[in-house]
Amino acid sequence: MKRPGPLLTLLAGLVLGLSLLTLDATTGPKAPTSPYRDRSPSPAPVRSTVSSAAPAPAPAATPSRAPDGDYAGRTDDDTAAVAVSVRDGRAIAYFCDGRTRESWLKGEVAGDGALRLTGRDGAKLTGMLGDGTRIEGTVRVGGTPRAFTADRARKPSGLWRATATVRSATIDGGWIVLRDGSQVGVLTRDGEPSPAPRIDPRTGAVTVDGQHLTARPATP
Repeated sequence: MKRPGPLLTLLAGLVLGLSLLTLDATTGPKAPTSPYRDRSPSPAPVRSTVSSAAPAPAPAATPSRAPDGDYAGRTDDDTAAVAVSVRDGRAIAYFCDGRTRESWLKGEVAGDGALRLTGRDGAKLTGMLGDGTRIEGTVRVGGTPRAFTADRARKPSGLWRATATVRSATIDGGWIVLRDGSQVGVLTRDGEPSPAPRIDPRTGAVTVDGQHLTARPATP
């Protein structure tokens, strides 16, 4: 048997070498991969702009109050007079017909100017102090209700009162001095009413049964 010749051996080596080159080309080393490839950047943290602290409570509203002042006027039927004095959210009022009927009333004034005053024997006065220039309302003293309007008073107009003991009698007098200077008042002696004598509106001086008294502005 003959051994393969040198030419055959060389050919076989050449084929083997080409095979190795081809294999090396297809399976060669891969390019190094960046450690940052295919990694999406992490989003920056979002800082909340909403404070976690509880909101401060709103300051309490200061309650409104009706303006202080004095008011005087007449009933719509012109049979009596009404005066009201307002101080620090409280009010007193006086109703009188200048003869024998009178009543003192008192109560509070709401922040919106509403008045609800009461007196003896079921006397009542309701009204509204609107813009501070007048009071409009209704007063009831021992009979049917009477509507009235009382305008802002300027001294010496307004509400006056005098109390004293004269000749062992208890004297209680009330006067309403109107803007035109006219006066309406009732004087009681031991609870018996009668028309009141005139006062001097500049000083409040008045003479009762020969004794000199001083009436003073009436306030709550």
